[in-house]
Amino acid sequence: MKHRVERQVGQEVLGLETGLLAKQAAGSILVTYGETTVLVAAATGAPRAGIDFFPLTCDYRERTAAAGKFPGGFLKREGRPTMKETLTSRLIDRPIRPMFPEGFHDEVQVQAQTLSSDRQNDPDILAMIGASAALCISPLPFEGPIGNVRLAHVNGEFVPFPTQDQLEESDLDLIVSGSKTAILMIEGFAREMPEERMLEALDEAHRVIITICEMQEELIAKAGKPKKEYELPDYAPLRERLKSAYYSELLAAAGITGKLERGEALKALKERAKSEVCPADTAGSDNAVSEGDFSHVWHGLEEHAIRELILGGTRPDGRDSKSLRSIECEVDLLPRVHGSALFQRGETQALVTVTLGTGKDEQRVDGLFEEYSKKFMLDYYFPSFSVGEVRPIRGPGRREIGHGALAERSVKPVLPDPDVFPYTIRVISDILESNGSSSMASVCGATLGLMAAGVPITNPVAGISVGLVKESEDKWTLLTDIIGDEDHFGDMDFKIAGSQNGITGIQLDLKINGISPAIIKATLAQSREARLEILRAMLSAVRRPRDEISGWAPRLLRTHIDPEKIGLLIGPGGKTIRSIQETTGANVEVEDDGTVTVASHDAESATLALAKIEALTASIQVGRIYEGRVTSVKDFGAFIELVPGKDGLCHISELSNEYVGNVGDVCRVGDTMRVKVIAVDEQDRVKLSRRAAMEEATATADAEPASETE
Repeated sequence: MKHRVERQVGQEVLGLETGLLAKQAAGSILVTYGETTVLVAAATGAPRAGIDFFPLTCDYRERTAAAGKFPGGFLKREGRPTMKETLTSRLIDRPIRPMFPEGFHDEVQVQAQTLSSDRQNDPDILAMIGASAALCISPLPFEGPIGNVRLAHVNGEFVPFPTQDQLEESDLDLIVSGSKTAILMIEGFAREMPEERMLEALDEAHRVIITICEMQEELIAKAGKPKKEYELPDYAPLRERLKSAYYSELLAAAGITGKLERGEALKALKERAKSEVCPADTAGSDNAVSEGDFSHVWHGLEEHAIRELILGGTRPDGRDSKSLRSIECEVDLLPRVHGSALFQRGETQALVTVTLGTGKDEQRVDGLFEEYSKKFMLDYYFPSFSVGEVRPIRGPGRREIGHGALAERSVKPVLPDPDVFPYTIRVISDILESNGSSSMASVCGATLGLMAAGVPITNPVAGISVGLVKESEDKWTLLTDIIGDEDHFGDMDFKIAGSQNGITGIQLDLKINGISPAIIKATLAQSREARLEILRAMLSAVRRPRDEISGWAPRLLRTHIDPEKIGLLIGPGGKTIRSIQETTGANVEVEDDGTVTVASHDAESATLALAKIEALTASIQVGRIYEGRVTSVKDFGAFIELVPGKDGLCHISELSNEYVGNVGDVCRVGDTMRVKVIAVDEQDRVKLSRRAAMEEATATADAEPASETE
């Protein structure tokens, strides 16, 4: 039986429907907004033996047929997930994961696919809403519902569920997830938005979230299935046994300040405890403790110890709650690259390289919406040696793609306009050492690298991560610049990037089921203090963008020609533009609006090519003197080429201020001659005068000695 609920949200009606499609799934929802439709299905399976984590998998896929398009490229079937699909899969996962009860280890898979797209309303938010609704009506013990919304800021007003056209005008792209009482996840990017205005945006987003949660509650009442009952093993006796025997030693080991030393001490204590609690000679007996049960309980005990230390005012590395780790910044580490920087904060180290390219290096991005090109890319790499581990080298994973996108969009608002700096820019952040918040280290390193490369950014940007340990609504501690253990055992990873003027990127991930506005407000204030301190350290390495780009970077020169002269520049079959490129060694790119970009690794070649282009496409100006070449001699005068493809007639009477009986007495084909344009008639015929040019030159020469005498 089909059930549907709908509400007016923003400019369109949001609809949730179930009962018609994918009926064998544990829960399925058809989400519509405008003419965009997304199907989301949730399925479950028995837990795998021995696992001690929640195996949740979220996948989002787009079919270009949903927008009436064929896939771009040679293959006409979608292949591996695009970056957009990967990032949306992460958006679906992050808010629903903490809404399952601790200890629930059944296999759960959420799949979302776009069935229809109006090319204005992004399906990603609809997929997130559908994931919550599908889990809510399923038998799974999901502690929802949760709502999701995208918010824009257009002309000073907040706009929920903005269209693509509105996002183009917006200085904010904010995605928020939450329950009716708290916020669960944030992912947003802005053009240096002040913290106070960002808080207002979050409040507005939560008002919309409440409406979406109410819609899901109505659907649950109509179509919800009874929730599955499950039992958790009773670990209390083992927990008490381990706590009484080892907790004091665990507290001491957790308080060691160095990451490696602390890790070694905790590992040694765990191995000793395991050998004593799980001796090999008792394996298989009724009273034996399995290694899986031991590891599960020990992890909880270790978490409790570290949280107790933090709430008592002692962080694992000895800092107070607002202190940053030591910061080191360096630029120009590498030869030949166009820009390089090293940013180190504590035991997190990012090596950044910058490459400048031409329009040919832009990335073409295709999908449901119109194809577009990217002139700025930031790629993040996280090799296993950065944390002292060994694993195979594969392609970039979801985490690497997500961290790179976060850093890229956090830096993008301060990049110069392409009209000012027409280069394509690629930044690579290699994390060579990691102990927390490597994505924000990438933001800081990218800023340093861009300034070192001579990219005229409008403001330097820094990023910081703030953690949380919360025991109750009244007992919680914020931690500036969290390290790995604080991220792993804490409740929150709140990353904020921005300039001195405001926020450019914000991302919140939680392991608990929401935080209050008071915690968010305190986090933004604490992060701003840290961000300004980081910016001061960064500016000590490089004060401002370099005046000149690297000598190894291509030289780009740009001019604008009359679009009607594009054909003249290109020439028949591309002959003219090809000739310019071959004779100068420069590359020439022409856009439909008449913008011409000349690129060369040699500045002299670029200048020469630009001069040829401007000469070829220049408009002939009356009163201007040109150095022309005689192309034809007639009885009545000489035809002189002023610029390639454009000549004019110098009548015999204008060849000299004296009588000329024969044109051949004055010039021959191939001679160069200075002439002045005296008229251009309605038929675009140019009249020239050598006599006028000679008189003007004489007058100038006569005036120079007089001015010197004065």
